[in-house]
Amino acid sequence: MAKCEICGKGTCFGIQVSHSHRRSNRTWKANVRKVKAVVNGQAKKINVCTKCLRSDKVTRAI
Repeated sequence: MAKCEICGKGTCFGIQVSHSHRRSNRTWKANVRKVKAVVNGQAKKINVCTKCLRSDKVTRAI
């Protein structure tokens, strides 16, 4: 899965516990989008999480 190129957020791992307390491994994937953004004055496609998009850490290219 892709990683956010701004904050570095990616896939997290943990244990899923059922009602009967059986345990199994699972992953939580970050909400990462490929957007066209301005990087060093040029438009470029980068992977960015939606939290960075909402907080205006990325300037979108038109």
